[in-house]
Amino acid sequence: MLITTGADVAEETHAFNQTLAETLAALPAHYEVNDPVASRAARARGEGPFPAPVLLDVGQERAIPGRAGQIPLRVFVPPVVRGVHLHIHGGGWTFGSASDQDALLWRLAQAAEVAVVSVDYRLAPEHPYPAAPDDCEDAARWLVANAQNEFGADRLTVGGESAGAHLAAVTLLRLGGRGFRAAQLTFGAFDLSMTPSQRLWGELNLALSTPVMAWFYDQFLPGTGAEARRAPDVSPLYADLSGLPPARFVVGTRDPLLDDTLFMESRWRAAGNETALEVIAEAPHGFLSFPLTVAERELAAQAEYLAKAVAD
Repeated sequence: MLITTGADVAEETHAFNQTLAETLAALPAHYEVNDPVASRAARARGEGPFPAPVLLDVGQERAIPGRAGQIPLRVFVPPVVRGVHLHIHGGGWTFGSASDQDALLWRLAQAAEVAVVSVDYRLAPEHPYPAAPDDCEDAARWLVANAQNEFGADRLTVGGESAGAHLAAVTLLRLGGRGFRAAQLTFGAFDLSMTPSQRLWGELNLALSTPVMAWFYDQFLPGTGAEARRAPDVSPLYADLSGLPPARFVVGTRDPLLDDTLFMESRWRAAGNETALEVIAEAPHGFLSFPLTVAERELAAQAEYLAKAVAD
């Protein structure tokens, strides 16, 4: 069932979109710069639509063994731990880190009473596919084996935003859905050969655009064509989705990835899995990081969903 929320504050969100588009139009796009290292440095300085990351003292640096070496983690442990949430950050498989959203993850940890474990997976283009999925799978398997001893709870959930939602879905597929109670998949990319909404969006940049998406895919999947990008381990929309845990899908109506969520939720549900769907009126890609009423509401809804998933 399609549920559209945020209609009562759509005007606020629409006005923000206009400001966002003007801000981004004055900056070179990723595909114009074509230098991921320089773009990462600019993002770390807060240049662009997202604020510079702020590290919180409550965040713990950890590392676990993976097939390609040590995998860094950023861990948040609240006073009460009823479960553990594996978080996978966004950034087009090219940007971002486990340290970019401390305030949001600490808020989630306290509100949902879950230890949050965020994966610092390897980034493209230095480490193209399958490096990021491998790291996330290894982190998930480590949690399945060690969460009880490490955090005193073995009720596991997984989630992420954008590329992180994609990697969360791929991780569940690689594990055959085992070990995790629920998934929170927020404005994810699930068809890397491009859904209609991605192809038809055009050059308007509201944190994403058609050329920006194409550039991200070229970093993550260099030298591949459309057919190769529809492989289930690359584009989970084309996978056998049977036997997966319940999932909550969220996307805004002003997001080039709108179809990805609509299509993936319907296929997830058709495969016999429980789903929840929220479509946010006027919300752009990445809206959780913006000072919007719909962002505050969604962060609270995610915490409520995950808290219920790990309840006794």
